[in-house]
Amino acid sequence: MPTLSVRAPLAWLGPGEVVRYAAVVAEDGVVVYAGHSAPAPPAERRIDVDGVLMPAVADRHVHIRLADPAAVLMGGVVAVRDLAWPADDIFALADASELPTFNGPIVRAAGPMLTAPGGYPTGDRWAPPGTGLEIRGVDEATRAVRMLSDRGAAAIKVSLNAEAGPTPTDAELAAIVETAHGLGLPVTVHPEGKGQVERALGAGVDELAHTPWSERLPDGVIQALARSVRIVSTLDIHSYGEITEDLRVAADNLSRFRAAGGTVVYGTDLGNGPIPPGIHVREALLLHEVVGMTNEEVLGAMVAGRLEAGGPADLIALGRNPLEELDALGDLRLVMRAGRVVLRRAELDTGSN
Repeated sequence: MPTLSVRAPLAWLGPGEVVRYAAVVAEDGVVVYAGHSAPAPPAERRIDVDGVLMPAVADRHVHIRLADPAAVLMGGVVAVRDLAWPADDIFALADASELPTFNGPIVRAAGPMLTAPGGYPTGDRWAPPGTGLEIRGVDEATRAVRMLSDRGAAAIKVSLNAEAGPTPTDAELAAIVETAHGLGLPVTVHPEGKGQVERALGAGVDELAHTPWSERLPDGVIQALARSVRIVSTLDIHSYGEITEDLRVAADNLSRFRAAGGTVVYGTDLGNGPIPPGIHVREALLLHEVVGMTNEEVLGAMVAGRLEAGGPADLIALGRNPLEELDALGDLRLVMRAGRVVLRRAELDTGSN
């Protein structure tokens, strides 16, 4: 793959780093330079973009088999984390996504969601057989986590959806967390129903896969979550462009969590309802307008990582500055994944420099 230099009048390389007259140089899928264009090393190919460069976006909650991977990538999302699908299918897709010929984002997968017999999502229409892995007792819980780890799981997901059926016991949940942490895997949970967030917190989970929406959490619970757990936003999944009571509750919980110093990351639950593939601008706007995050905080919650030497050459270019206008996220001009340009609009390829 020839070296490639992408230049723009402005770049946001990551939180706190804005560069005017910027260049990002990539070689073999890796960034070798990111900064001011003047000292940038020469490249065999150059693309000038009349816009703003920034790191590409990662969606931390998707069900990628219910979406079009190519559309996700063309929409500016270069990395996704699938949080519940049958093991054989999703782990094979995750392996395939690492190939340079894959027409979609890099896929990291949790595999099936651990649940109680008859628990969510085993009876839900969206979930094919095997999307939920039923566990019966502590020993089965431990074996399930080890099996998923051996298959290459990026995280362990647990259903704590008490409104849709039975959930794992406290002992099973504790065994899941202890085993996963022993294997270096984070545990994320779907909390729904009274007391389920508290159960997750007490077990020592690492993440909530959704902003809680089924009840307003007490301030003490919010404070405890902010100290040890991060939350994946998934706000618009409760509204699909409308203002609903579920959205109001979720936004209230997330705004207090953020104010308490909690970590918020961007995720959409893509595949679950009419969430568009690629960057979901409304999710970003809700984080800003309803939760109260600054534009830069929202961008920081969305990106896969900083643009810096040694990192993957994953970037997007926008027609306007998202630090000033967050809806600029919908004005894509360029998408690059691992140094490969997959979308180009209104840019000039000037050959070598």
